[in-house]
Amino acid sequence: MKSLSQDYYHELEQIQAADFVVIELALYLHTHPDDLQAVQQYNQMVQSSKSLKKAFEKKYGALTSFGYSYSRHPFDYKEEPWPWQV
Repeated sequence: MKSLSQDYYHELEQIQAADFVVIELALYLHTHPDDLQAVQQYNQMVQSSKSLKKAFEKKYGALTSFGYSYSRHPFDYKEEPWPWQV
């Protein structure tokens, strides 16, 4: 397996943290749909997550497959390590 920089791990951790907040806010909003501040925080974190993922994928390659991420040429999703392996 390739050796990865500390930046790789740091950026992946930022994505995981943003996605955790998105999931928690979504669960909260299931029972509090009228909480405007929570909806605003949710939308802000979704945007943050998307931005972090876009930057990560541009630098390191796809996080997911099956149409959720673009690929470089040649198709590079087969390249290790995959995010769940680190």
